[in-house]
Amino acid sequence: MGAENWSLAEGFLIVGFSDLPQLQVPLFVALLLSYLMTLLGNLLITATIYCNVHLHTPMYFFLSILSFIDICHTSNIFPQTLVHFFQEGTYFSLTECLLQAYFLIGLMCTEVLVLSVMAYDRYVAICNPLRYMAIMTKDVCMQLAVGCWAVALLVAVAYIILLSELFFCGSHTINHFFCDFTALMKISCSSTYPIEVLLYVSGSMITVVSFILIITSYTNIVSCILKIKTKGGRHKAFLTCASHLTVVVLFFGSICSTYFRPMSTYSVKQNKILSFSYIAVTPMCNPLIYSLKNAEVKKGLRKVLLF
Repeated sequence: MGAENWSLAEGFLIVGFSDLPQLQVPLFVALLLSYLMTLLGNLLITATIYCNVHLHTPMYFFLSILSFIDICHTSNIFPQTLVHFFQEGTYFSLTECLLQAYFLIGLMCTEVLVLSVMAYDRYVAICNPLRYMAIMTKDVCMQLAVGCWAVALLVAVAYIILLSELFFCGSHTINHFFCDFTALMKISCSSTYPIEVLLYVSGSMITVVSFILIITSYTNIVSCILKIKTKGGRHKAFLTCASHLTVVVLFFGSICSTYFRPMSTYSVKQNKILSFSYIAVTPMCNPLIYSLKNAEVKKGLRKVLLF
């Protein structure tokens, strides 16, 4: 039987954390708690924005999209990981593996694009406050949101097409806790060069361009803030940007260190840890980061909780 037919028939065995038996219980508790906190935090943020009319602004519209992405991101990975956590491994058919990889790539790219749009939104709000509502209209916000999703999901299709053409003639065991596309590339016996090229090209077009847009936006924002005469005004302006900037650093730092490096430097253990940071830690922290120093969100959250 050919290599491709073998993989279609047999699928893959996801090791998960079965290679760390001494850490399985604390890891299971950590994953479960982080998933529950991610769901609770992001659902509360979404409900708060939906239920409070004064939060129906472009800034909170994009924040609700970010929360939705984080819920989908973790739900794509964690439920199956937790259900099969104490087994020796989890069986995935090739279709299931590619489907999980598709949503992983698509949601990751969408979050990158949404974070860059949020930076632009803050730039317009602080540097052009009088024209803010004229520029960031409902139609414009909707078009930006749809554009982010469309571009990201189309890029993910390109990855999946190339991944589906890989041959797996050796080991079908993936030493990871989900179907990460870099782990699939590592066990393939065919050339992964086309996917690596796509990774760096799409990385340049999406991640690097988005990062440049964010840096440009914040350079202009800082310049505008420094021109504000009152100390209170400057402090308020800085607070509106600090949360977003913190999320950007956490997310961009984790995905760049995980994916934008040569396959020859791929480390299974290192990749597991880095993957956990952007799949579990960042989505869990986002609601906390956006609510702790945001008086409007805290006020709206109290209304929701007391309702």
